[in-house]
Amino acid sequence: LYGHSAHMMCLVYRSINYPVYLDKFFPTYFKDGRSLQERLREMQEYFHLAVTGKMDKDTLNVMKQPRCGVSDVSEGHKAIGIWYKQVLTYRINNYTPDLPRSTVDRNIARAFRVWSDVTPLRFQKVFRRADIEIFFAHGAHGDGNSFDGRGKVLAHAYFPGPGIGGDTHFDEAEKWSEYNREVNLFLVAAHEFGHALGLSHSNVVGSLMFPTYTYSNPQFFRLPNNDRQRIQRLYGKYNQLNMSQ
Repeated sequence: LYGHSAHMMCLVYRSINYPVYLDKFFPTYFKDGRSLQERLREMQEYFHLAVTGKMDKDTLNVMKQPRCGVSDVSEGHKAIGIWYKQVLTYRINNYTPDLPRSTVDRNIARAFRVWSDVTPLRFQKVFRRADIEIFFAHGAHGDGNSFDGRGKVLAHAYFPGPGIGGDTHFDEAEKWSEYNREVNLFLVAAHEFGHALGLSHSNVVGSLMFPTYTYSNPQFFRLPNNDRQRIQRLYGKYNQLNMSQ
């Protein structure tokens, strides 16, 4: 019986393809690389799991959670940029059929307000080329960073910079919702816009920039202190006096 259970667990591990998971979210940036076991230990430490370097149920459960497509570690030699202006434009290039266009507009605007409420940044929706281009897309969509189907990677965004920098893509394979059904658009958008502004992931449980998706009622959403402090280190605090001038 134990041998059968171990065989079934092995099949589950193969179905999640954990080397691919580690390559995507805990990559190595040096030619000599790191062993799979070393990167598995890094992943376990990051998610506050028992650090064994071996696959187990808790590690598997984390790998199976829906999440952001941005890596959990940054290239040590490559600084994450910021925007050097306070008014940023965004354009919604297409819409998910899951929600009315007005609902998408409202939730995207509210997700940007999460960050403008605590910094001097301001966001302006435009219908021309913008700093932050927003798309809903299936599978391969032209950026070399294909989506993987429903319930896995929900979205990804690019750190500030020219070209694709700041752009934010949502996986159309997901079922997008305004409430606690399937995937909440506001919560995912607020997280992704954090990346578009220059924030990497945080391993502080409960933070908005934690890599995996957890639903909380948007009606009562308040930006956690960890996220607020990190974004204010990049852009400073909201100053009502400056905003009124």
